[in-house]
Amino acid sequence: MIPVLVCALGIFLLSGMDAAMKVLVLAVGVYNTVLWRSMLATVVAGAGWSAGPRTLPKPSVLRLHALRAAVVGFVLLSFFWGLARLPLAEAIGLSFVAPLFALLLAALLLGERIQRQAIWASLAGIAGVAIIVGGQFGQTSHARDALLGTAAVLVSTGFYAYNLILARQQALVAKPIEIMLFQNLCVAVFLGLAAPWLAIALPRELWLPLAGVTALSLAGQFLMSWAYARAEAQYLIPTEYSAFIWAIALGWFFFDEAVTWTTLAGAGLIVTSCLIAARSNPRLAEPIEAAL
Repeated sequence: MIPVLVCALGIFLLSGMDAAMKVLVLAVGVYNTVLWRSMLATVVAGAGWSAGPRTLPKPSVLRLHALRAAVVGFVLLSFFWGLARLPLAEAIGLSFVAPLFALLLAALLLGERIQRQAIWASLAGIAGVAIIVGGQFGQTSHARDALLGTAAVLVSTGFYAYNLILARQQALVAKPIEIMLFQNLCVAVFLGLAAPWLAIALPRELWLPLAGVTALSLAGQFLMSWAYARAEAQYLIPTEYSAFIWAIALGWFFFDEAVTWTTLAGAGLIVTSCLIAARSNPRLAEPIEAAL
């Protein structure tokens, strides 16, 4: 039970991070939020990496770090851009389709055979997304922004599934602290290329929320990694979906967001489909935030 409880705590911290990120994105935009968070996370992870035994990664490993950072950077920008245009619970519910995308990519990139129950699970997940999107048409005042936000979250989720494939390759050649350092460093470098045109100085009152976001992100990643190193994924996967409950609570408390029945029904279908898919191949159904 200890790994399950630790994993659930990690999910709670990462859900809080999502809420705090939405506040920052609404204040200074998604580019500056992700840029400053990556820079601060690089400093924190760099201190942890420097404190222990360390060696510089080989060029081939550096290329892998850079590739995954580019994918993660796109995931962050598109997900949090969409999050600013959607209720928190809706964005989190849509993001749960990542394990289904990962199953398809595993078949395409790794040559793995998809079992029949995973195919049915994918269809159920698509139906869940359709229900959530269909519910947005009734909100005429926000329909266009909601649909654009939905598209951004789904694009982010698709790229995140590719990130899961890269994460497996990365875990074979690097330690977690090295991955955290070079991932955040590379994201900061990539985004920094556009800094002369897009970057702004972060207002003083936002530095504390930024520090909180960084602390929640790193703590959540550490707790999730600790739990997944000590228990099989199939026992921990259900805790991932507690994020939807936290998203409902945090969205209501901080943003006065009401949850529609279509969001509940669609998210329920997506969660069910992911659990079915996890039973067919539990290694691929990993939490979306663990790599962010």
